[in-house]
Amino acid sequence: MNDTFSEDKAPPALSVVIVAYNSGATLGRCVAALAAQTYADFELLIVDNASPQREAGPAAQALPGARVIEAGDNLGFAGGVNLGARAARGRWLVLLNPDAYPDPDWLEQLVTASRRHPKVASFTSRQVMAQDRSVLDGLGDVMSAPAIPYRGGYLSPDPGDSPEGEVFSPCGAAMMVDRALFLRLGGLDEDFFCYCEDVDFGYRLQLVGEPTLLVPAAVVAHEGSASSGGPKSEFAVFHGTRNRFWVLVKNTPLLLLPVILPLHLLAFAVVSLRPQNRPLLEVTWRGFKAALAGLGPIWTSRRRTQAQRRASALQIARSMTWDPKDLSGRRAVIRPLRPSRRGAP
Repeated sequence: MNDTFSEDKAPPALSVVIVAYNSGATLGRCVAALAAQTYADFELLIVDNASPQREAGPAAQALPGARVIEAGDNLGFAGGVNLGARAARGRWLVLLNPDAYPDPDWLEQLVTASRRHPKVASFTSRQVMAQDRSVLDGLGDVMSAPAIPYRGGYLSPDPGDSPEGEVFSPCGAAMMVDRALFLRLGGLDEDFFCYCEDVDFGYRLQLVGEPTLLVPAAVVAHEGSASSGGPKSEFAVFHGTRNRFWVLVKNTPLLLLPVILPLHLLAFAVVSLRPQNRPLLEVTWRGFKAALAGLGPIWTSRRRTQAQRRASALQIARSMTWDPKDLSGRRAVIRPLRPSRRGAP
């Protein structure tokens, strides 16, 4: 860790955690954007996931007091975030990808939203494409009826400051969550390693009755998959295929499984056999086989997850989208904010 940190300092309001791995091309710009924030009551923790580029230390120097946490190995995004969350001291945990560049008022907008909605524990950002800010990278995450999650509005024109509203789950690229709640729910599932771990966490929020609020005024420009070779890389396809199935098995209420599981398998087959996806059919099938092979630990996680559930199967079904056009068009699904089951802090 950096020597500038002192336990005697008062805890900050926010703890921003960035997981660094092969992110030398983007991390410096990301930290510079944090250094320019209008809201200053935060600490920065950069988790070095044994990156061969060793980019965390030089990048941290751009923000006085930033801490570098050496993971010692590549723990994946999930393990890196959990390591940072345990070392964090803020009331709020803020996750930011190393290839996401927040606008100067990003943290201020998230904090302001938390004050407007004191019973909400989870917030997500409006993400635009770093290459073209007129195009959306996502308005929170959506869960479709076949248990195929996607970023709402991905590659659609950015509508600007649309009204706030509830989405299925926060996107881990730029989110804020009550740290105590995050830790109480077990953090991100480290079995996932990378991809869909944020959707899994968001699903668990749904199961315990905690809504996620989209804050359109909190904006980040996101490159996406910059350290993993892009969304069509073998790494991304393998982990995405495997982890989507695990999200379904782990979180879907029993009453919904007979409906959701066949829809998932059908959608999986249709998407995998599309002409543009056929070159990756072998790695897709390998990811699905890995999902089946790893069901033992996931089923154990399911028992723990379902034991915490407070939302009914009907409530979970209503939080998803059942319109096939939403999935095919990656349309954003933003609903009026429902009351949280959590008491005001």
